[in-house]
Amino acid sequence: MKKLRLGSSDLEVSEISLGCMRMSSLSKKDAAYVVENALDLGVDFFDHADIYGAGESEEVFAQAIDMNPSIRKKIFLQSKCGIRKGFFDFSKDHIISSVEGNLNRLNTDYLDVLLLHRPDALMEPEEVAEAFTKLKAEGKVRYFGVSNQNPYQMELLSKYLEDDLIVNQMQLSLLHTPMIDAGLNVNMGNESGIDRDNGILEYCRLNNITVQAWSPFQYGLIKGAFIDNSDFPEINAKLTEFAEKKGVTNSAIAIAWILRHPANIQPIVGTMNPERLQHIEKATNVALTREEWYELYRAAGNVLP
Repeated sequence: MKKLRLGSSDLEVSEISLGCMRMSSLSKKDAAYVVENALDLGVDFFDHADIYGAGESEEVFAQAIDMNPSIRKKIFLQSKCGIRKGFFDFSKDHIISSVEGNLNRLNTDYLDVLLLHRPDALMEPEEVAEAFTKLKAEGKVRYFGVSNQNPYQMELLSKYLEDDLIVNQMQLSLLHTPMIDAGLNVNMGNESGIDRDNGILEYCRLNNITVQAWSPFQYGLIKGAFIDNSDFPEINAKLTEFAEKKGVTNSAIAIAWILRHPANIQPIVGTMNPERLQHIEKATNVALTREEWYELYRAAGNVLP
Protein backbone atom coordinates (compact mmCIF):
# COMPACT_ATOMS: atom_id res chain seq x y z
CA MET A 1 0.00 0.00 0.00
CA LYS A 2 1.41 3.37 -1.00
CA LYS A 3 1.43 6.24 1.47
CA LEU A 4 0.42 9.87 1.20
CA ARG A 5 0.92 12.89 3.42
CA LEU A 6 -2.28 14.47 4.69
CA GLY A 7 -2.23 18.14 3.81
CA SER A 8 0.49 20.12 5.57
CA SER A 9 0.64 17.66 8.49
CA ASP A 10 3.33 15.12 9.31
CA LEU A 11 0.85 12.24 8.96
CA GLU A 12 2.01 9.63 6.44
CA VAL A 13 -1.06 7.43 5.95
CA SER A 14 -2.32 4.74 3.62
CA GLU A 15 -3.35 5.98 0.18
CA ILE A 16 -6.72 4.27 0.65
CA SER A 17 -8.76 4.69 3.83
CA LEU A 18 -11.36 2.36 5.33
CA GLY A 19 -14.64 4.13 6.08
CA CYS A 20 -16.35 2.63 9.12
CA MET A 21 -19.91 3.90 8.70
CA ARG A 22 -21.36 0.40 8.38
CA MET A 23 -19.32 -1.24 11.13
CA SER A 24 -22.19 -1.04 13.62
CA SER A 25 -23.91 -3.84 11.71
CA LEU A 26 -21.07 -6.30 12.38
CA SER A 27 -20.38 -8.63 15.26
CA LYS A 28 -17.19 -8.07 17.24
CA LYS A 29 -15.63 -11.09 15.54
CA ASP A 30 -16.52 -9.96 12.03
CA ALA A 31 -15.42 -6.40 12.72
CA ALA A 32 -12.10 -7.66 14.04
CA TYR A 33 -11.57 -9.58 10.81
CA VAL A 34 -12.39 -6.48 8.76
CA VAL A 35 -9.86 -4.33 10.63
CA GLU A 36 -7.14 -6.99 10.78
CA ASN A 37 -7.53 -7.62 7.06
CA ALA A 38 -7.22 -3.89 6.37
CA LEU A 39 -4.03 -3.64 8.43
CA ASP A 40 -2.58 -6.69 6.68
CA LEU A 41 -3.17 -4.89 3.37
CA GLY A 42 -1.44 -1.75 4.65
CA VAL A 43 -4.63 0.25 5.20
CA ASP A 44 -3.94 2.08 8.45
CA PHE A 45 -6.29 5.08 8.21
CA PHE A 46 -9.83 4.63 9.55
CA ASP A 47 -12.61 7.15 9.00
CA HIS A 48 -15.42 7.53 11.56
CA ALA A 49 -18.15 10.00 12.52
CA ASP A 50 -20.20 10.43 15.66
CA ILE A 51 -23.40 9.74 13.70
CA TYR A 52 -22.29 6.43 12.17
CA GLY A 53 -24.54 3.85 13.72
CA ALA A 54 -25.51 6.55 16.25
CA GLY A 55 -22.02 6.14 17.68
CA GLU A 56 -22.08 2.36 17.72
CA SER A 57 -19.67 2.04 14.79
CA GLU A 58 -16.93 3.64 16.87
CA GLU A 59 -17.71 1.36 19.81
CA VAL A 60 -17.65 -1.80 17.69
CA PHE A 61 -14.37 -0.72 16.11
CA ALA A 62 -12.68 -0.22 19.49
CA GLN A 63 -14.01 -3.48 20.86
CA ALA A 64 -13.06 -5.40 17.73
CA ILE A 65 -9.38 -4.47 17.88
CA ASP A 66 -9.17 -4.50 21.68
CA MET A 67 -7.95 -0.92 21.60
CA ASN A 68 -4.72 -0.49 23.56
CA PRO A 69 -1.57 1.67 23.30
CA SER A 70 0.21 -0.93 21.19
CA ILE A 71 -2.45 -1.15 18.49
CA ARG A 72 -3.17 2.60 18.70
CA LYS A 73 0.38 3.38 17.54
CA LYS A 74 -0.20 1.41 14.34
CA ILE A 75 -3.34 3.20 13.18
CA PHE A 76 -4.66 6.66 12.36
CA LEU A 77 -8.13 7.61 13.52
CA GLN A 78 -10.30 10.31 11.97
CA SER A 79 -13.78 11.21 13.12
CA LYS A 80 -16.35 13.86 12.30
CA CYS A 81 -18.89 15.91 14.20
CA GLY A 82 -21.48 18.63 13.60
CA ILE A 83 -24.54 16.73 12.35
CA ARG A 84 -27.41 16.57 14.83
CA LYS A 85 -30.99 15.41 14.41
CA GLY A 86 -32.62 18.00 12.18
CA PHE A 87 -29.81 20.56 12.25
CA PHE A 88 -26.07 21.20 12.08
CA ASP A 89 -24.05 22.44 15.04
CA PHE A 90 -20.53 23.89 14.98
CA SER A 91 -20.86 25.52 18.40
CA LYS A 92 -17.86 25.32 20.72
CA ASP A 93 -19.74 23.29 23.32
CA HIS A 94 -21.00 20.77 20.80
CA ILE A 95 -17.62 20.26 19.12
CA ILE A 96 -15.92 19.67 22.46
CA SER A 97 -18.63 17.34 23.78
CA SER A 98 -18.66 15.45 20.48
CA VAL A 99 -14.93 14.79 20.67
CA GLU A 100 -15.30 13.58 24.26
CA GLY A 101 -17.87 11.12 22.93
CA ASN A 102 -15.61 10.06 20.06
CA LEU A 103 -12.73 9.37 22.42
CA ASN A 104 -14.89 7.49 24.88
CA ARG A 105 -16.41 5.25 22.22
CA LEU A 106 -13.10 4.64 20.46
CA ASN A 107 -11.37 4.02 23.79
CA THR A 108 -8.49 6.31 22.90
CA ASP A 109 -6.92 9.47 24.26
CA TYR A 110 -6.75 11.34 20.98
CA LEU A 111 -7.93 11.62 17.39
CA ASP A 112 -5.39 12.09 14.64
CA VAL A 113 -7.88 14.16 12.65
CA LEU A 114 -11.22 15.78 13.45
CA LEU A 115 -13.45 16.96 10.61
CA LEU A 116 -16.45 19.25 10.75
CA HIS A 117 -19.15 17.34 8.90
CA ARG A 118 -21.83 19.14 6.81
CA PRO A 119 -21.48 22.97 6.83
CA ASP A 120 -23.36 24.80 9.56
CA ALA A 121 -25.00 27.96 8.15
CA LEU A 122 -24.90 29.45 11.66
CA MET A 123 -21.20 28.78 12.14
CA GLU A 124 -19.34 31.32 14.23
CA PRO A 125 -15.70 30.76 13.23
CA GLU A 126 -14.37 32.29 16.43
CA GLU A 127 -16.18 29.58 18.42
CA VAL A 128 -14.84 26.83 16.21
CA ALA A 129 -11.33 28.22 16.63
CA GLU A 130 -11.72 28.26 20.41
CA ALA A 131 -12.87 24.64 20.38
CA PHE A 132 -10.01 23.55 18.12
CA THR A 133 -7.41 25.39 20.23
CA LYS A 134 -8.69 23.79 23.42
CA LEU A 135 -8.82 20.28 21.93
CA LYS A 136 -5.30 20.54 20.55
CA ALA A 137 -3.86 22.04 23.73
CA GLU A 138 -5.34 19.15 25.72
CA GLY A 139 -3.85 16.62 23.27
CA LYS A 140 -7.24 15.30 22.23
CA VAL A 141 -6.98 16.16 18.52
CA ARG A 142 -3.79 16.45 16.49
CA TYR A 143 -5.12 17.96 13.25
CA PHE A 144 -8.34 19.43 11.88
CA GLY A 145 -10.26 19.51 8.63
CA VAL A 146 -13.72 19.82 7.14
CA SER A 147 -16.13 17.92 4.96
CA ASN A 148 -18.33 19.15 2.11
CA GLN A 149 -17.14 22.77 2.33
CA ASN A 150 -16.45 25.28 -0.43
CA PRO A 151 -13.40 27.58 -0.61
CA TYR A 152 -14.99 30.63 1.03
CA GLN A 153 -16.35 28.57 3.91
CA MET A 154 -12.84 27.25 4.45
CA GLU A 155 -11.33 30.72 4.09
CA LEU A 156 -13.72 32.14 6.67
CA LEU A 157 -12.85 29.40 9.12
CA SER A 158 -9.11 29.56 8.43
CA LYS A 159 -9.06 33.29 9.22
CA TYR A 160 -9.53 32.45 12.90
CA LEU A 161 -7.65 29.16 13.22
CA GLU A 162 -4.14 28.79 14.59
CA ASP A 163 -3.42 25.70 12.47
CA ASP A 164 -3.99 24.79 8.82
CA LEU A 165 -6.97 22.73 7.77
CA ILE A 166 -5.47 19.56 6.31
CA VAL A 167 -8.50 17.73 4.84
CA ASN A 168 -11.72 18.40 2.95
CA GLN A 169 -13.83 15.28 2.50
CA MET A 170 -15.98 15.54 -0.64
CA GLN A 171 -18.17 13.16 -2.62
CA LEU A 172 -16.34 11.93 -5.72
CA SER A 173 -16.73 8.94 -8.01
CA LEU A 174 -16.79 8.23 -11.72
CA LEU A 175 -20.54 8.92 -11.60
CA HIS A 176 -20.26 12.02 -9.42
CA THR A 177 -17.70 14.45 -10.82
CA PRO A 178 -18.93 18.07 -10.44
CA MET A 179 -15.54 19.07 -8.97
CA ILE A 180 -13.93 17.99 -12.23
CA ASP A 181 -16.69 18.84 -14.72
CA ALA A 182 -16.67 22.58 -14.07
CA GLY A 183 -12.94 22.79 -14.56
CA LEU A 184 -13.23 21.16 -17.97
CA ASN A 185 -16.15 23.32 -19.11
CA VAL A 186 -14.95 26.81 -18.30
CA ASN A 187 -17.02 29.56 -19.94
CA MET A 188 -19.46 27.00 -21.35
CA GLY A 189 -23.24 27.34 -21.30
CA ASN A 190 -23.91 23.65 -20.68
CA GLU A 191 -24.93 21.86 -17.49
CA SER A 192 -21.40 20.61 -16.83
CA GLY A 193 -20.09 24.17 -16.89
CA ILE A 194 -21.99 25.11 -13.74
CA ASP A 195 -19.47 25.64 -10.95
CA ARG A 196 -21.17 24.22 -7.88
CA ASP A 197 -18.31 24.49 -5.43
CA ASN A 198 -16.26 27.54 -6.46
CA GLY A 199 -13.27 25.53 -7.63
CA ILE A 200 -12.78 23.49 -4.46
CA LEU A 201 -10.41 21.01 -6.10
CA GLU A 202 -8.07 23.75 -7.28
CA TYR A 203 -8.38 25.59 -3.96
CA CYS A 204 -7.35 22.49 -2.02
CA ARG A 205 -4.37 21.90 -4.31
CA LEU A 206 -3.25 25.51 -3.94
CA ASN A 207 -3.54 25.34 -0.14
CA ASN A 208 -2.06 21.87 0.37
CA ILE A 209 -5.31 20.37 1.64
CA THR A 210 -5.98 16.69 0.99
CA VAL A 211 -9.28 15.92 -0.68
CA GLN A 212 -10.80 12.70 0.62
CA ALA A 213 -13.29 11.07 -1.75
CA TRP A 214 -16.35 9.66 -0.02
CA SER A 215 -18.78 7.24 -1.74
CA PRO A 216 -16.29 6.40 -4.54
CA PHE A 217 -18.62 3.72 -5.96
CA GLN A 218 -21.89 5.62 -5.68
CA TYR A 219 -24.02 7.56 -8.14
CA GLY A 220 -26.20 10.36 -6.84
CA LEU A 221 -26.21 11.10 -3.12
CA ILE A 222 -27.48 7.82 -1.68
CA LYS A 223 -28.95 6.10 -4.74
CA GLY A 224 -26.59 3.14 -4.85
CA ALA A 225 -23.49 1.71 -6.49
CA PHE A 226 -22.80 1.93 -10.20
CA ILE A 227 -20.37 -1.03 -10.27
CA ASP A 228 -22.06 -3.99 -12.02
CA ASN A 229 -25.26 -1.96 -12.23
CA SER A 230 -27.18 -2.68 -15.45
CA ASP A 231 -28.37 0.95 -15.54
CA PHE A 232 -24.81 1.98 -16.44
CA PRO A 233 -23.69 -0.39 -19.21
CA GLU A 234 -21.12 1.87 -20.86
CA ILE A 235 -19.01 2.64 -17.80
CA ASN A 236 -19.17 -0.96 -16.62
CA ALA A 237 -18.05 -2.23 -20.02
CA LYS A 238 -15.08 0.13 -19.93
CA LEU A 239 -14.27 -0.81 -16.33
CA THR A 240 -14.35 -4.49 -17.29
CA GLU A 241 -12.12 -3.84 -20.30
CA PHE A 242 -9.49 -2.09 -18.20
CA ALA A 243 -9.83 -4.54 -15.31
CA GLU A 244 -9.04 -7.45 -17.62
CA LYS A 245 -6.17 -5.48 -19.15
CA LYS A 246 -4.64 -4.61 -15.76
CA GLY A 247 -5.44 -7.90 -14.02
CA VAL A 248 -7.63 -6.41 -11.31
CA THR A 249 -11.35 -5.94 -10.58
CA ASN A 250 -13.76 -3.24 -11.77
CA SER A 251 -13.76 -1.73 -8.29
CA ALA A 252 -9.98 -1.41 -8.33
CA ILE A 253 -10.14 0.45 -11.64
CA ALA A 254 -12.77 2.84 -10.26
CA ILE A 255 -10.44 3.64 -7.35
CA ALA A 256 -7.38 3.82 -9.60
CA TRP A 257 -9.24 6.48 -11.61
CA ILE A 258 -9.47 8.64 -8.48
CA LEU A 259 -5.86 7.96 -7.50
CA ARG A 260 -4.66 8.96 -10.97
CA HIS A 261 -5.66 12.57 -10.38
CA PRO A 262 -2.60 14.70 -9.50
CA ALA A 263 -4.37 16.20 -6.47
CA ASN A 264 -3.34 13.08 -4.47
CA ILE A 265 -6.93 12.35 -3.47
CA GLN A 266 -7.49 9.77 -0.73
CA PRO A 267 -10.50 7.49 -1.40
CA ILE A 268 -12.62 6.54 1.62
CA VAL A 269 -13.76 2.97 0.91
CA GLY A 270 -16.67 1.82 3.05
CA THR A 271 -16.77 -1.90 2.31
CA MET A 272 -17.09 -4.28 5.24
CA ASN A 273 -16.25 -7.21 2.98
CA PRO A 274 -12.60 -8.23 3.54
CA GLU A 275 -12.31 -9.99 0.19
CA ARG A 276 -13.60 -6.93 -1.65
CA LEU A 277 -11.10 -4.72 0.15
CA GLN A 278 -8.36 -7.10 -0.95
CA HIS A 279 -9.42 -6.49 -4.55
CA ILE A 280 -9.82 -2.73 -4.11
CA GLU A 281 -6.40 -2.37 -2.47
CA LYS A 282 -4.73 -3.43 -5.72
CA ALA A 283 -5.73 -0.05 -7.17
CA THR A 284 -2.77 1.51 -5.42
CA ASN A 285 -0.47 -0.22 -7.94
CA VAL A 286 -2.59 0.33 -11.06
CA ALA A 287 -1.21 2.94 -13.45
CA LEU A 288 -3.77 4.55 -15.74
CA THR A 289 -2.55 6.58 -18.68
CA ARG A 290 -3.96 10.01 -19.36
CA GLU A 291 -5.89 8.56 -22.31
CA GLU A 292 -7.34 5.74 -20.18
CA TRP A 293 -8.40 8.22 -17.49
CA TYR A 294 -10.32 10.27 -20.05
CA GLU A 295 -11.82 7.13 -21.62
CA LEU A 296 -13.33 6.24 -18.26
CA TYR A 297 -14.53 9.79 -17.72
CA ARG A 298 -16.31 9.78 -21.09
CA ALA A 299 -17.73 6.28 -20.52
CA ALA A 300 -19.33 7.62 -17.35
CA GLY A 301 -21.49 9.82 -19.58
CA ASN A 302 -19.39 12.96 -19.74
CA VAL A 303 -18.86 14.88 -22.97
CA LEU A 304 -15.67 16.85 -23.42
CA PRO A 305 -16.13 20.43 -24.68
